This record gives sequence, C-alpha cells and structure tokens, in this order.
Amino acid sequence: MTSTVGSRTLLDALGEVRDPELDEPITALGFVASAEVSDAGVATVHLRLPTYFCAPNFAYLMVADAYDAVSTVDGVRHAAVVLDDHFAADAINDGVAARAGFARSFAGEAVGELGGLRADFLRKAVLAGTDQVCRPLVDAGATPADLARLTVGAVPPSPALDRLLRRRSELGLPCDAGAPLLVDPGTGAPIALAEVPLHLRKARVTRTSLDANTGICRGMLRHRYATDGQGEEDR
Repeated sequence: MTSTVGSRTLLDALGEVRDPELDEPITALGFVASAEVSDAGVATVHLRLPTYFCAPNFAYLMVADAYDAVSTVDGVRHAAVVLDDHFAADAINDGVAARAGFARSFAGEAVGELGGLRADFLRKAVLAGTDQVCRPLVDAGATPADLARLTVGAVPPSPALDRLLRRRSELGLPCDAGAPLLVDPGTGAPIALAEVPLHLRKARVTRTSLDANTGICRGMLRHRYATDGQGEEDR
C-alpha cells in the first residue's frame, strides 16, 4: 500500500513540538531541516540547532518529542528523527530510536529523566504567557486589584490566552472559567493582591528573556546555516 502522508502533514505535526526553553514551535524556529515520507510510509525528519554545543538535555527533549509527534501521524509506519551537526547527536539519535530515555542514553553522565526540567520550563512559559495576557489589560487601565479578582472566563478570548491555558493545563494548573487568571505557576494558588505587582514584574522579565533568547537563537541559526532566519511556519 502506498502512503498518502505528505511532508505538509509531517510539518503540521512537528509544529506541535516546542523548544522547551523558548516555548516556540521547532518549525517556526527553523529547527526542521527536512521532513519527508516515502511511499512505504517511512517518515524521515532531520533537525538542526543553532550551535554544535546546544545543551544535550534540551536537544533530547526536542528529538524525542518530534519522534512522538511524527510516529502518531496516520499513515506513518516507521519514523526516524535525526539530529544533525551536534556533539551528542549519536547518543541522542540512538537513544530516541531505541526509546531508551535520557538517563540510559547518557549512562554514567545523566542523573535522571527530564520531567523536572520540562516542568521548570513550563512554569516559565506560564509566567511569560501571563505577561502576554495581562499587558494589554494593564495598558487598558486594569489595576492590581482588578487583576487579582479576574477569572479566566472574564478575560477576552485571544490566542495569547489560549496558549497560556494550554501551558497551565500541561502543568495541571486550574484552567476552568472560574479559575483566577493570576496563579503561582508552581502551586496553582491564586496570587494575593499584595503580590500582584511583583508577580507581574516577574512575568514581564520572563517574557522579555524568552523573547531575547529566541532572537539570539534565530540569529545563530541564520549565521550557522546561512538561512533567511525563517521557519517553515513563516514561509
């Protein structure tokens, strides 16, 4: 049987895979060098990163997530995700292909799996997303008291709110309409009125840092591979 899966379908699936630190799709960042599927349903994806020495734990997460995303596409019978031009590529590629996990892939070097690291980055993503949602509200005149009592259901719908709620859901934080908009990303507890200004400053700093790091990574990738700096989603 000939596969009916196309490269666009693979890219759509890979668009759900994020750089764990930057919280941006690997397709938008330009990390997907190629994505092809054969008539027999064999999907082959090549990933590239901004530098040869990108942290192996970050790289492993992206390769493993990409493998999971491509493997679940209807019509894909076998998936191979290959990280190119990286000092730990062999260990990462072999480990992901064998479904060995990070600790076994880096036996003698890694102390455990990467669930805690992923959660740390999700908490940062929640903070950054909080700034994205709250900044327009503050600019429109919302006070700390307004924000402290604001619920998710009372916030105007927006892509930023959808993204924030997805990240909160991944952490098991409250996302229902009656949940407070401002919550501690570590515990899910509501932010008290007295703590709102500090919480918003932390959210602003976190978002600014992520935006800056994203720009740096795009520039490094563009320099390394002489690309136009665009990802697949921008083309």
